[in-house]
Amino acid sequence: MNLNQVTISSADLEKAVEFYTLLGLKLIVDALPRYARFECPDGDATFSIHFNENKQQHNNTFVYFEDGNLEALVFQLKQKGITFISELEHKSWLWAEAHLLDPDGNKIILFKAGENRKNPPWRIN
Repeated sequence: MNLNQVTISSADLEKAVEFYTLLGLKLIVDALPRYARFECPDGDATFSIHFNENKQQHNNTFVYFEDGNLEALVFQLKQKGITFISELEHKSWLWAEAHLLDPDGNKIILFKAGENRKNPPWRIN
């Protein structure tokens, strides 16, 4: 199997589309105000957002986007006015991560793991 897409819900799709476009995703389906779909700049996976006017914040959505030049990406996003809830940090599981929230409170984790994403030293074979 291969991941096709991740879909999240939003109470304000226009605001969410603006945010994810700022992150660097390319809008490929514009069915506002009900739905939007993006291509990621790298790989084959897509990301979509559907309208949910009754969206409740439960802090149960985490979306990970990997970038090979994470330091530059974080710097560029800060220059565009994106606010991070945690600065770039090198984690004990051998990933670098920076965390932010989208306009609906979904946690976005920008990371760089390289080979350790699927093949950490403790991988079970």
